Amino acid sequence: MTDAWTQHGKVRAREGDGLLEITVDGLTTQAKYYKPLIYEFFRKAWRGSRPVWGDFAVEIAMEYVGEAPWLDLDNLAKALLDAIKGYAFHDDAQVARLLVERRPGERERILIRVTRMA
Repeated sequence: MTDAWTQHGKVRAREGDGLLEITVDGLTTQAKYYKPLIYEFFRKAWRGSRPVWGDFAVEIAMEYVGEAPWLDLDNLAKALLDAIKGYAFHDDAQVARLLVERRPGERERILIRVTRMA
């Protein structure tokens, strides 16, 4: 994994050894907000690897401060998978393992970890 992050606005990402990490700063209760935000990052700033075929494991963590926001995690997962489709993998049907969680954190953000499975 490289320590060098690529950033555009509220989104940053890095990759290495079959792993892609994406961080989105801030939270909103509207899951549909994330799709264009992440899509724009990949379209304008990302110069990393291109999608490949095969199975992937995706971990999504919504970190919050204070009270947990009222947000359906299944809607969040769908919006995020749609946003990274075409960049991390060709189709979200390639996701063989998916973990989505809400947890307290030091700041409000979304963490996405995409790992290519052996």
